[in-house]
Amino acid sequence: MKLEARTLAALALALPLAFSACGSGDDTEADPPAEAETVASPAQNTLPAGEDDATARLDTSPRHGEWVMIRSGQDSIRSWVVYPERADNAPVVVVIHEIFGLSNWIRAVADQLAADGFIAIAPDLLTMKGVPYGADGESDATAARTEIRTLDNADVHRWLGAVAQYGMDLPAARDTYGVVGFCWGGAASFAHAIAAPDLGAAVVYYGTSPATESLSSIRAPVLGLYGSDDQRVNATIPDAEAAMRSMNKTFETHIFDGAGHGFLRAQSGQEGANMAATREAWPLTVGWFRRTLGG
Repeated sequence: MKLEARTLAALALALPLAFSACGSGDDTEADPPAEAETVASPAQNTLPAGEDDATARLDTSPRHGEWVMIRSGQDSIRSWVVYPERADNAPVVVVIHEIFGLSNWIRAVADQLAADGFIAIAPDLLTMKGVPYGADGESDATAARTEIRTLDNADVHRWLGAVAQYGMDLPAARDTYGVVGFCWGGAASFAHAIAAPDLGAAVVYYGTSPATESLSSIRAPVLGLYGSDDQRVNATIPDAEAAMRSMNKTFETHIFDGAGHGFLRAQSGQEGANMAATREAWPLTVGWFRRTLGG
């Protein structure tokens, strides 16, 4: 599947609304921790690492991961690619980072998707902004929060399309892709469904919904996963649900009781509710991609 060339001008009104929730003026997401505090036990490794044990999980992963530079026109996108251990070709899932940039936690999410059978690619969408990163590749979170507000929406979707095409062109890949994103990346995931008619599926973790007038071009099924204690985001769900339903488009939503914003990363938060949400949300995510993209 070669991604279609398309204009994003018609999305100019809708996409800024989708991106603004976590990308502009949003300080509700807690800063990443300075250092790891706990390490997940093997029994927990059917779930993504939380923020506290992401680095340890990456260090002990048996899967092949590598850094690549992906071209999009004159631009380059630094990306982390992780391969599953399987005997046949795998679908591709693009993992869209939060306002903190490409963190070790996002790379650990990609690693878990590979454990679940997908070629996972986590692009650094701030590459062209020159956001510094450490020896382990993790973006400087403070610089990322500043620069992410300056991204052009059309560039973001062009880069995501280039990353997806890179993935699908890999010899071990199938010709289909999905996207999953978190907070700012969750909004970007939903918006990418508008911009990319060839998208196979989208998963939105606690990201705001686009303006309803922009939803008519969506073809891909969208799964939305939210914490109940996140009304800033959740207030945008009902209108999107109604609009998608009226157009016979798939937008399945789950709101997890007691969980807060960023629950998949902050798994130890909300007195156990974030972990309970994680245990429900991740199997839904994997099942969604397996049904829509193929095993």
